[in-house]
Amino acid sequence: MPELWVPGFAGPVDDLIDRIVRRIQQFAEESGVERPSVEIELADGARYDVEALTANPGYGFVTIHPHPHEDVPAEVIVPIGSIKRIELSKAGEERGRLGFSPASDPCPD
Repeated sequence: MPELWVPGFAGPVDDLIDRIVRRIQQFAEESGVERPSVEIELADGARYDVEALTANPGYGFVTIHPHPHEDVPAEVIVPIGSIKRIELSKAGEERGRLGFSPASDPCPD
């Protein structure tokens, strides 16, 4: 019997992140926007407007690349299991947010 993979531990994180990014791209196409707004909420209640999401460094951890704002870290590395919610919405100038860039991979392998 294969071992059970639990989010936050070593496992197929690359595939999960690829699937999330594909869903974001699908949402963008369905909504007719070039770059949707993506917000991630962590289990501790922290929320980030996300520019990119990568599967690095791996071993159950992912890197969140928030949009640069005052008092926001450049990168947040968290266990995948700490992601509580991912919200997708239309990015718009009226909201004052920049969108998600699925093609961007700020820290390639």
